[in-house]
Amino acid sequence: MNEAKLHEFLGKAVADLGAAASASLMVIGDRLGLYKALAEGAATSAELAQRTGLHERYVREWLGNQAAGGYVQYDVAGDRYALNEEQRACLADPHGPVDLPGAYYIVEDMFRSLDRTETNFKTGQGMEWGEHHACLFHGTERFFRAGYHANLLTSWLPSLEGTMDKLERGGRVADVGCGHGASTLLMAQAFPESEFFGYDYHAESIGVARERARSAGVANARFEVTDATGYQDRNFDLIAFFDCLHDMADPAGAARHARHALNADGACMLVEPLAGDRVVDNLNPVGRVYYAASAQICVPVSLARHGPALGAQAGEARLRKLVVEEGGFSRLRRAAETPFNIILEARP
Repeated sequence: MNEAKLHEFLGKAVADLGAAASASLMVIGDRLGLYKALAEGAATSAELAQRTGLHERYVREWLGNQAAGGYVQYDVAGDRYALNEEQRACLADPHGPVDLPGAYYIVEDMFRSLDRTETNFKTGQGMEWGEHHACLFHGTERFFRAGYHANLLTSWLPSLEGTMDKLERGGRVADVGCGHGASTLLMAQAFPESEFFGYDYHAESIGVARERARSAGVANARFEVTDATGYQDRNFDLIAFFDCLHDMADPAGAARHARHALNADGACMLVEPLAGDRVVDNLNPVGRVYYAASAQICVPVSLARHGPALGAQAGEARLRKLVVEEGGFSRLRRAAETPFNIILEARP
């Protein structure tokens, strides 16, 4: 045994163990408002406990964990903790570039579903989206919403030829697999002359989307419980699939249905995880996250309805075959990308 390689591996393993053990404390920091309170300014453990109304001894230990992981700053001389600008943006700002605590609610669901995941590995069975704990729906909305707020209006939609003009004048848009409606409502508020339709087969999520629309006073968006091949509306200028096509039981059928529901000059936008076409292309930190989510969420959702189980790492080549050859679109191009997503534009 190579002792140097052993220590190198164990060093990595200990770092991963620390991250895994700290996942629940990320959720605690979010649930109890610790990140938001610390974003107000540097504090000792006693001061932060006072701000949040929590027990100081537990807050002290939480701060030590967060400082050891590099998630908060520690001033030795003053025995005070603080969030720097970048940490505040990712941990305490719901409109920041990444909602990290939101992602940890997804991790929470993975542990809540552990028994089912074990059974799935043994039997090949699946697990419906609606069978997961509600923390998954909450975390998914939060984690992906940050990306939509950062990119959808400024980069993704402008990358689709002619689409912005149609939406500004007044177009028809379908958001398929809309979940809680974060992407639908963002577009509806930005383009008040256009009409938006959010579709999802998960009734509880559609209920949340309708309530969000009412609370925000958004009148140009409506939501319907239906799957990706069941909606009857037509003549759309844009049909969007946000981080959902690879989960579906019949992704080729969903593409074909969208093709027939589009206007002749309409566009279909696919927002999918950033993934290469080969396993070796995905052996990186982002790929690791996606493989974990895929094994425990994406693949089971598809297999629950005897789907092809594309997984989060479907890759552009496979998506092109599905959308063009099987879905009936004439062309597909990569319109934009982020560190987490590829944005594909399909045309009839």
